[in-house]
Amino acid sequence: MVRLLIASAVALVVSLAGTKLLIVWLTRHNIGQPIREDGPEGHVTKAGTPTMGGIAIVAGAFVGWVASDFYHGVYTRTGIFVMAAIIGSALVGLLDDWIKVMRERNLGLSKRAKLFGLLGVAGGFGILMVTATNVHTTVSFTRWDSFGLDLGKFAWVVWAVFIIAAFSNAVNFTDGLDGLASGAAILGFAAYMFIAFWQFRHEDVYEVAHALDLAVIAASMIGGCLGFLWWNAAPAQIFMGDTGSLAIGTGLGAIALATNTHFLLPIIGGLFVLETVSVVLQVARFRLAGKRFFRMAPFHHHMELGGIAETKVIIRLWIVSGLCTGVGLGIFYADAIAAGITK
Repeated sequence: MVRLLIASAVALVVSLAGTKLLIVWLTRHNIGQPIREDGPEGHVTKAGTPTMGGIAIVAGAFVGWVASDFYHGVYTRTGIFVMAAIIGSALVGLLDDWIKVMRERNLGLSKRAKLFGLLGVAGGFGILMVTATNVHTTVSFTRWDSFGLDLGKFAWVVWAVFIIAAFSNAVNFTDGLDGLASGAAILGFAAYMFIAFWQFRHEDVYEVAHALDLAVIAASMIGGCLGFLWWNAAPAQIFMGDTGSLAIGTGLGAIALATNTHFLLPIIGGLFVLETVSVVLQVARFRLAGKRFFRMAPFHHHMELGGIAETKVIIRLWIVSGLCTGVGLGIFYADAIAAGITK
């Protein structure tokens, strides 16, 4: 428990201070976020707001994780691979963000280049997990033996790539209002901190290698997101950019894979799934019928264009995210009771 507190506290301080330094440096060098031309009119005033704030989130999480291991800890292979995946995706996002601000347009890496970057990070993570750790290669929900279907190493790597790529993009879609993605991410990582710590205490049932280190990484990401949210809350003084959204999505996906809770992730991260589904429905209906399903996708823009104030949209969607997190944790705990674990 002490390691979790150290990780989150150190990450919070580093992210809090680091984000402020980023705001000052980026503002001084006139490096700001271009706004999509077809976005809501109210977002025009946000043009020029410093971006790439995800640097502080990832830096805070990394330092928090490293610092926690100085206290009766040990760097585990699973922890190293998860953190490496987070940093790798952040670098892909950073390159995308840098190209955007340099071109002064809301167009960074091509879709193909960004996808290949994410696939490379996710594929590397999957290969390392199946070759260098004792991760189970079964399809899982709350425990590794939830379904009893073993994918084998190759198919599990493919599955891992899909989960990480899908959730990275899901968080990226959600990152459109001040504090929306970072607030929802805090709830998601809080859920996984509890799940991983619970699995650590009941290792004989869950058979998750290095579960405590996974809980520490989740705690570090909470601290990193909290420090960033201090400056990102509406009206935002900085945006996380793809640097942050891809890192957060990868972190959630990687921890879900490592804790054998693959199908629990879409429930805990229900808001991210909702936003992604809204985009898919919008694109599908427009291509098939030439009509729009929503006023604008993702769904948070639909709510804005419906006349709901941005802050109210954010808070309402945070509530949705909190409900999804609660349902996910409830399912996990109900399964633990069914397995005979009560404390």
